[in-house]
Amino acid sequence: MAVATHTPRGRPAPPGPRRQPRGLVNTFVGYAILIFFGLVFLYPFVIQLGNSFKSEPDAAANPLSPVPNPFDATSFEKIFDGTNFPVWLGNSLLVTVLVTAGRVFLDSLAGYALARLRFPGRGALFGAVIAVMAVPGVVLLIPKFLVLNQLGIYNSYTALIVPLLADAAGVFIMKQFFESIPLSVEEAARIDGAGIFRTFWSVVLPMAKPALITLTILAFQGSWNEFPHTLVAVQDPSLFTLPRGLADLVSGSLGKGNQYPLKLGAALLATIPVAVIFVVFQRYFVRGANEGSDKG
Repeated sequence: MAVATHTPRGRPAPPGPRRQPRGLVNTFVGYAILIFFGLVFLYPFVIQLGNSFKSEPDAAANPLSPVPNPFDATSFEKIFDGTNFPVWLGNSLLVTVLVTAGRVFLDSLAGYALARLRFPGRGALFGAVIAVMAVPGVVLLIPKFLVLNQLGIYNSYTALIVPLLADAAGVFIMKQFFESIPLSVEEAARIDGAGIFRTFWSVVLPMAKPALITLTILAFQGSWNEFPHTLVAVQDPSLFTLPRGLADLVSGSLGKGNQYPLKLGAALLATIPVAVIFVVFQRYFVRGANEGSDKG
């Protein structure tokens, strides 16, 4: 037996396909806004790339034009022949690799200790970590110089590397992630006879892959772009890293002229490693963030 259905009088039928055009318009407008702001943020990099391949007169006359006229790669020859760029690059690679490895290992150890171990003063120590994060880095420049000088390591690779081997932000990130791991996993490992470090290294640390990838990216980017620390750690030009060397170029160490192509070309070369690292680890970074949110 069929039952007839009808819409009550005075009540309009629910709109169906009529909402689709409005949804398409909203989507189009949203993407248009995103594309606009994306181009706004990308344009300075396009200017940097374009000016790197300009001649000196063209760059001085048309600094905001992204098109070189004529195309000139002389600036890159000057970078490698007329500056200490290879030395700066080698120093940056050495410092960045050691600092990144040290931060990932030491920050993980400290974060696990604060998350799992119970010892007197644990709360005060974590409060000190938070306090260090709140202090502007520029405030610590003079005390850092005095400590390095007093220890006798000023103007050396040790001064460039050792003070950067651990940071409060990395400890905080690792502590928060370790606290999200169930205690039952560690208890099962200890029942099987694993000690504290074995549990950390073989059981907990492999589960912290999302946090480790995040920390690796942040540590690499931070140590590669580190500039204030180099100001108080070294003064020998043979120990300069890329940020310090580029600052020396911008200050006019090469003599007359603006030399925009040379300066922007050197900055472009210094940007490439960070961009490559981010592109390589981006999918793991996003996947790890999604896994971490699912666990939370």
